[in-house]
Amino acid sequence: MTPVTEEAERRERTGQRVWDVAAVLSSCVGAAIVLGDAQAGRGMSDDQVFLHLVAGCVFAQALWWRHRWPVAVAVFLNVVAVVAEGAGVASLIALFTVVTLRRGRPTVLVTALSLVSGLVFTSLNADPTVPLPVNIALTVAITAATVAIGLAARARRELIASLRERAARAEEETRLRADRLRLLERERIAREMHDALAHRISMVSLHAGALQIRPDLTPEEVAKAAATIRDSAHQALEDLREILGVLRAGDGDGLRPQPDLRDLGDLLADAHRAGVRVSTVNHLDGLPISASLGRTLYRLIQEGLTNAGKHAPGTSVRLLLESTGEGELHLLISNPLPGIARSVVPGAGAGLVGLAERVELLHGRLSHGVRDHPGAGLSFDLEAWLPWPS
Repeated sequence: MTPVTEEAERRERTGQRVWDVAAVLSSCVGAAIVLGDAQAGRGMSDDQVFLHLVAGCVFAQALWWRHRWPVAVAVFLNVVAVVAEGAGVASLIALFTVVTLRRGRPTVLVTALSLVSGLVFTSLNADPTVPLPVNIALTVAITAATVAIGLAARARRELIASLRERAARAEEETRLRADRLRLLERERIAREMHDALAHRISMVSLHAGALQIRPDLTPEEVAKAAATIRDSAHQALEDLREILGVLRAGDGDGLRPQPDLRDLGDLLADAHRAGVRVSTVNHLDGLPISASLGRTLYRLIQEGLTNAGKHAPGTSVRLLLESTGEGELHLLISNPLPGIARSVVPGAGAGLVGLAERVELLHGRLSHGVRDHPGAGLSFDLEAWLPWPS
C-alpha cells in the first residue's frame, strides 16, 4: 500500500468518526427536543422525560457501528424506539444510513420496519391535541423524507465514486498511452541507430579485417584503407552525435535531411570502396519518387549491401530497380553465396526486422532468403514491392 493510499484511508476513517460523533450528538439533542414537546403536549413528568432521555442517549451509542452493520443497527433502534421515545431520532439516522449504503431488499425491509415502528408508536402515544390522521400522516412524511434524503445522498456518493473511477481510469489510460508512445519512440530511435550506424561500422570492420589478413598490401593501399576507416568512423560518430542530440533536445529540428534515392550514388561509392562489387540496373532514373518511398528504398539498399559485405565478402552484388507496370516499384538485391558463408562482423539480426516494418508502413511486401537460380547457383535475395502512385 502506497503512502498516498494510506493517507487517503486515514482521512476517510477520521471523517467517518466525525460523522459518527455528530450522529450521536444529534440523536441526543433531537431526543431532548422531542421529549420536551411530548412533556408539553402529553403531560409527561420530569422523571419520565429524564428516563426516556437517558435511554435514548444510551441507545444512540449503537450508531458507532452503523457503517459496519447498518441493517442490524437500524432494526435494533427501530424496535427499541417503540418503547423508548428518546431513540426515535437515532432510528431515523440508522434508516438514513441503510438507504445510503444498501440497495434492494435490505432497504425495503428496514424502511417498512421504520414505518411500522413509527405508526405503532404514534398509535400508542398520540398527542390528544392533534387528530390521529394528522399524526399518522406526519409519521409517514418524516419516514418518506428520510428515505428521500438518503437516496439523494447515495446518488451523490455514487456519482462522486464514479467520477473518481473515471478520473483514475483516464489517468491510467494516459500513462499507458505515454508508455506506448515512449516505447514506439525508443523503437524508432533504435531502428534509426541501426540503419545509420550498421553500414558505417561494417565498413570499418571490413577494412580493418582486410588490413589484418593482407600483410602484402602496398603502402598506398594501406593508406587508402586507413582513410576509408577514418571516414567511416567519422560519419558513424556524426550520425551517433545527431541521434543523441535528438534525444537530449526532445525534437527533430536539428536533424540533417534523411538520405533517399538521390543519395544512391554515394552509397554505391562507399560500397565500392569497401570492396563490394555492385552491378546496378536502375530503371527509375529521372522518375518522381516521394520522400518516404525514397528513404525506404535507400534503407533497403543500404541494408542489403551491408549484409552482403558482412556475410558474403568478395562476391558481386546485383541491384535491380524497376517499375512493375502494376503500380508498384520492384527492388532486388542478390548476391551469390560463397562456399563457406561465415561473417566476421557480428550482427543483431534486427536489420531485416526493421526493413519489414518500414515496408509494412508503406503497405508493401518484403521477401528475403536463400534461392537456387538455375545456372547461377545459390544466392541470397532481398526483394521488395512498394506501392507507387502514378
